[in-house]
Amino acid sequence: MISKNNKNSEADFGAHNQIAKGTRIQGDIKTEGVLRVDGTLIGSIESTGKVVVGPTGKIEGSITCASANVSGEVKAKFIVKELMHLQASAKLHGDITVGKLAIEPGATFSGTCSMGGVVKELTREERQELSEKTA
Repeated sequence: MISKNNKNSEADFGAHNQIAKGTRIQGDIKTEGVLRVDGTLIGSIESTGKVVVGPTGKIEGSITCASANVSGEVKAKFIVKELMHLQASAKLHGDITVGKLAIEPGATFSGTCSMGGVVKELTREERQELSEKTA
């Protein structure tokens, strides 16, 4: 049973969405819930919740979210307001802007990192410009 007082309740992040292993999607995703990617996504993700990239997940594009947990392969411009956690199996290539960053031994990261401070909200025009730069 999930309590309304539980800080990690489903209500905090909205719906749970999943792209299953073996699925390939090309396009942009916007969600207010948790998104888990175990398949392949080429495009952008904009989430007010958490983005999870499973061990078989692959993403190319841009990602903006509240928090992230990466175990798979990501080639993207990543903006995470809170904590980004790179698991030992993670392969991240790109530029990241994060509130906090945790990297397990074994994870690979190639790119630039801007960490700390407040990650500002992007306007629609800034998100569009960001998408065009990574495309």
